[in-house]
Amino acid sequence: MKFSGRIGPFIAVLTLVASIVSPGYAQDAGRGESVFKACAACHTTDDTNRVGPGLGGIIGKKAGAATGFRYSSAMKNSGIVWDEKTLDAFLESPQKAVPGTRMPYAGLKDTTDRADLIGYLATFK
Repeated sequence: MKFSGRIGPFIAVLTLVASIVSPGYAQDAGRGESVFKACAACHTTDDTNRVGPGLGGIIGKKAGAATGFRYSSAMKNSGIVWDEKTLDAFLESPQKAVPGTRMPYAGLKDTTDRADLIGYLATFK
């Protein structure tokens, strides 16, 4: 596509900026490990359940399905399969993402912290 006049360079710069600043999930798993420390009071990075379920291999798992953990009906019936998008929404606001969940957490509001945490959790297969 070719643009004439002054709009051409503007579109080119805008396209370049959008590709660099894309809100995708360019995570820093090392930083995510630090973010996870707040989660570690209730969760593990393996399949061991605590107050919350173990999060080992969470990417691709069905919500409410960890063996031996007593989930709310809301979580068991949510139909969620955990991926970057569903984890991001849940971590931002658990009660909004799954109304009726028992997770007593207000949410992780910082987008970068959530992305880094998801990147860290994704390292556990």
